[in-house]
Amino acid sequence: MSAPDLARVKQYLMELQDRICASLEGEESKVRFIEDNWQYASGVGGGRTRVLSGGETFEQGGVNFSHVVGLNLPPSATASRPGLAGRGFQAVGVSLVIHPCNPYVPTSHANVRFFIAEKEGEEPIWWFGGGFDLTPFYPFEEDVIDWHRSAKAACDPFGSDVYPRYKKWCDDYFFLKHRNETRGVGGLFFDDLNEWGFERSFEFMRSVGDRYIGGYLPIVQKRRNTPYGERERQFQLYRRGRYVEFNLVYDRGTIFGLQSGGRTESILMSLPPVVNWRYNWKPEPGSAEENLYQNYLKPKDWLKQESL
Repeated sequence: MSAPDLARVKQYLMELQDRICASLEGEESKVRFIEDNWQYASGVGGGRTRVLSGGETFEQGGVNFSHVVGLNLPPSATASRPGLAGRGFQAVGVSLVIHPCNPYVPTSHANVRFFIAEKEGEEPIWWFGGGFDLTPFYPFEEDVIDWHRSAKAACDPFGSDVYPRYKKWCDDYFFLKHRNETRGVGGLFFDDLNEWGFERSFEFMRSVGDRYIGGYLPIVQKRRNTPYGERERQFQLYRRGRYVEFNLVYDRGTIFGLQSGGRTESILMSLPPVVNWRYNWKPEPGSAEENLYQNYLKPKDWLKQESL
């Protein structure tokens, strides 16, 4: 079994960041990503934060590469793995969230990452994690099905059980317990992946990372010119509040980043630029907004008909 190779993973992730940013910039005629390079005070580890704002297609998008280095893993990482306590660690990853202008274009999120925890005289402990998910405001069933087809295609070379398992994990993970609803229509989520060995696990992480932009951009291109008014805009801003609630209450990456002393501006780049909350708001019966609540914010087998 091959040894874990942090340098190879880091190179792939930085190249992935470049490719995703170039693809997103291709949907804009004027704005480009600004890049903010940062390092820890120790000079070891850091990252490249890239943010695009005020575009015609994307109101704001952040694509972040980070290389976190520490002497001890934070509580968010050791809670279920007490054997990791006292180990030095390195974590590399790409994390992104895209907030579009048009309410008919979904928000999307993706993350791929690698952790390695080491201690002198002992074998390193390592794992891969990540996934992607889609958060529509005015969903189209065909878009959701295409999104899940792309997710399944990323998993198919690794076994017929992989997509159903990681699809369910995504539904369970991106669930707002205090609202009793999913954040969106799901996708894939996996963590603690090492049982396939380094090479196969790394290959799977690449498959997930490489599939994201090809699953998302066709939806963007199809829906970005859909006419909308103030009602749709206000609903978009209201639903963005759910995104904020999840990221600040439940998201492991946010918690890990803050607990490990990461750069706050880079960690919170995932938050939308404009959002609002309305007290005890309810959608009108029979409305497009109610359709989201009734038919999309609960786990569903979107590819069921294709497996019959």
